[in-house]
Amino acid sequence: MRRLRVYAPIIAIFCLALLVRVAYNVTVARGYFPAYDARYYDTIAKNLLGEHCFCLVGQTPTTDRAPLWSFIIAAIYAVTGPINFYARLFFCLIDAGTCVIVYLFARDIFNQRVGLLAGILASLYAGLFIYTGWLYTETLYTFCLMAFAYTLYLLQRTGQLRWAIYSGLSLALASLTRPNGFFALGMICVWGIIVIRARIILWRTVVRAILIITLITAGLIAPWTIRNYRIAHIFIPVATGSGVVLAGVYNDTALTDPELLGMWVPGNRIRPPIPRSAHPSYMGENENRGYALHWIKTHLSSMPYLLSLHFINTWKPYTSEEGLPFREFPDRTSSKIAWDLIQYMPIVIIALAALGLATTWKKRLDLLVIYLILLLTIGVNIAFYGSMRFRAPIEPILVILAAGAIWWLTGKDAGTLHALRQSKNITRPAGTHSSTVSAGNNEKVTKP
Repeated sequence: MRRLRVYAPIIAIFCLALLVRVAYNVTVARGYFPAYDARYYDTIAKNLLGEHCFCLVGQTPTTDRAPLWSFIIAAIYAVTGPINFYARLFFCLIDAGTCVIVYLFARDIFNQRVGLLAGILASLYAGLFIYTGWLYTETLYTFCLMAFAYTLYLLQRTGQLRWAIYSGLSLALASLTRPNGFFALGMICVWGIIVIRARIILWRTVVRAILIITLITAGLIAPWTIRNYRIAHIFIPVATGSGVVLAGVYNDTALTDPELLGMWVPGNRIRPPIPRSAHPSYMGENENRGYALHWIKTHLSSMPYLLSLHFINTWKPYTSEEGLPFREFPDRTSSKIAWDLIQYMPIVIIALAALGLATTWKKRLDLLVIYLILLLTIGVNIAFYGSMRFRAPIEPILVILAAGAIWWLTGKDAGTLHALRQSKNITRPAGTHSSTVSAGNNEKVTKP
């Protein structure tokens, strides 16, 4: 019976989330064809099977993409054939797993009732499930990042080093999904300093945990880094692409074009244009990065404005994202429903999350990992560019904070609004109690 009470909510949330995501994929995303970045992952996966090469074109190896998602697609295609629905079904499964992590996180930090509420919100939240309908890396990266965050929280809570092993594995998978996952290693050091100063767990345990996480992450990434060096003869930890992103963000078009303010600009629309040489793409990375750095140095007065645009774009309910199924099939009724959900649901969740962030200070040490992941993601978005897609990794965290706001408003635990009112009543000085009676002229008269 005890096991049933433990696992029943997990199973229920997983099944609800899976049902929502499968329904989205068989209605809105029916007939989906990979385009834009999704086409690159799909092409590499097919070349892994057909050419036995991590290549975009022919037998020419590429360093343009992080490897994990293409290898997973290839493994799925090896069993099912090149039918992208099954890759999206895999996304449905792991995104349902993300909803379970949200439940576990909120349950452990707040209580069972709030955990269930958070799990249900995550299951139904369009800001999560829309990414299961295309072959970008958002769903996989979000799952890996949340697994990393939860295992790090359990390490902080229990002091057991086995959780450091799981954190290292999760962070390595996140980094092999997106190169910026590697930035979390710096966050780990900040976490360690705060945990040591707060005396939550022994400093020796913290240092060992950081070493374990770092060694596992670096060790699992190292074979791919070596592979990249053999191909490009330069140090590329996971993938190139930061130069392309930087050049697409820091240019006159992103600063002045009304349609692309603060967004990434395709190479053919960058102004002034980037001088090109005949180098391979991984050498052109340096040209792109150099262009961006030069533009920044010559436009320092415009940087505060541009960075503020990145921040604002991060929190918009929708920024133009080509290839999303409800954009590809806009005339379907299901697509119109999805469009309405993505227009309004993020506003509610973000508003509640902001309230939760402001009112759950009593839980600040429990929420430490969540704070750090939130700050890391926002910082990366400001440095590169903000969009609804790059908010995806923290959507589950926003749901947890939103549930925290509801806990504060409706709960009776220590730290809630109810407990605050009770404490004020208890600490009110003697002799200040008053009652009111209605006088004949309907004015309130205070009796001592």
